[in-house]
Amino acid sequence: MFEFIKKAIFIGAGLASMTADKIEETVNEIVKKGDLTEKQGRELIQELKERSTKVRKELSEKIEKVVNETLQKLNMPTRKEIEELKARIEQLEKAGEKKE
Repeated sequence: MFEFIKKAIFIGAGLASMTADKIEETVNEIVKKGDLTEKQGRELIQELKERSTKVRKELSEKIEKVVNETLQKLNMPTRKEIEELKARIEQLEKAGEKKE
């Protein structure tokens, strides 16, 4: 039953979108109904919070990867490249001022 409830929460609530408060609220309701013991509830809350954090991190990394790949396809300069160009322009301007 415990595993079934975990799977139902993962599927039904969309783990990545669940806040810590929502996780606790959902599990506490299940405990109140008597489908889980308090100990199982605490364990489930901890596990869901850890998985939620992991899923959010993975999702963020995937989004960042897609954005970076898209920018590369568009041949857009990176922030680092822009900063390097700014530094080079400043060097050239200083060199030009010295010659004058």
